[in-house]
Amino acid sequence: MSHQPHIASAFDRDLEAVQALIMKMGGLVEAAILDCARALETRDEELARQVVAGDKVIDALEAQVNDETARLIALRSPTATDLRTALTVMKIAGSLERMGDYAKNIAKRSTVLSQSAPIGGTAGTARRMAKLVEQMLKDALDAYIRRDVALAADVRQRDKDVDQIYNTLFRVLLTHMLEDPRAITNSMHLHFIAKNLERMGDHSTSIAEQVIYLVTGELPDEARPKGDSTAFVTSAKD
Repeated sequence: MSHQPHIASAFDRDLEAVQALIMKMGGLVEAAILDCARALETRDEELARQVVAGDKVIDALEAQVNDETARLIALRSPTATDLRTALTVMKIAGSLERMGDYAKNIAKRSTVLSQSAPIGGTAGTARRMAKLVEQMLKDALDAYIRRDVALAADVRQRDKDVDQIYNTLFRVLLTHMLEDPRAITNSMHLHFIAKNLERMGDHSTSIAEQVIYLVTGELPDEARPKGDSTAFVTSAKD
């Protein structure tokens, strides 16, 4: 049995290396969320292009996390608790990768929108929504590192605030489309952007729920609080 402490410490050491990758990935995604929204509001096409290009780095980090976690599971024969941690890491990496994709999608749309007149204060509202989502993600990752169930539960509750801003923005865009058919194309782009931000909030919440599962062994019982009251069909990916 003398080899057990060595195996445990080796697992912990390897896991720390993977967690460092997760934190690097999280930092890049947080920056991408804020940058894509700033590019939209300030009509900064160069910043938008940087966000699009940066998504490749996020994708590569997810692949590295998955590879190293799979190797960790194969080599270290983790206990049930350690295996749960390893699987949680992979799920968090998956959520971060999707959020990077959404930021890239927003950046691409913002370059199209920068060629035409803005629609009211919608870009500013989208940026406010992005700040909320970025803070949710930051806190969800902090909750993971600290194994803080209370902070994770707080992030989960904040998702409805993102949904409420989305609902407000949706109604504003709908009004613009009804009043001026020429605004339909740009409004549809902005709706796609808002929906991508709303789904980023969902992924931040998913990370928070993974933290709760990691610490307690159970996912939250009650349904996730939602504030999205629209039934608008969108082509944005989950």
